[in-house]
Amino acid sequence: MAIEMDDEMFRVLTDYCCRSDNAADDTRRAEMLGLGGRGVQVAPGAIIRVPKEQIGKNVFIGLYCYLNGNVTVGDNTLIGPHCSLSAGNHKFDPGTGWFSARTEPDGDDSIVVGAGSWLASNVTVTGGVKLGKANLVCAGAVVTKSSPDYTILAGIPAKPVGRIDPETGVYHWFRKEGRDGEA
Repeated sequence: MAIEMDDEMFRVLTDYCCRSDNAADDTRRAEMLGLGGRGVQVAPGAIIRVPKEQIGKNVFIGLYCYLNGNVTVGDNTLIGPHCSLSAGNHKFDPGTGWFSARTEPDGDDSIVVGAGSWLASNVTVTGGVKLGKANLVCAGAVVTKSSPDYTILAGIPAKPVGRIDPETGVYHWFRKEGRDGEA
């Protein structure tokens, strides 16, 4: 269904969708997407193609994020700007010589972000990854493997670089403590 808009309506809508990055508008945006009443906020430009019941309470989804497929986001999670969580996989077809246009299952390709986690800006999480509770994923990381609770991940591909003490909230960095990459 095409909607006819005059120039002023288009300008107002574009302004609202692209520049209204504040708590009130982020909450309204979540409500418009059917995620209201649960403390969810959605920043401008975010595309959420995930079943609504798979987004927890008190979740923030940042500017220009992309969530697609069988993705579950736990309660009290922060997803920073420009993050991509896309479950699924395209298969190469030797008969045609190209990849399938549709996502095809290859085992469990779902993504789970544990409750209380924080994905900083520009994080990519690939299909099949299960992030534990209260994970911190540093900016720009590409997460290709699952992680236990309270893990700090960084890099491409992301590796454990530290852990969070669940009792004190103190970050323990492996390299600073003489260990190398074990969670």
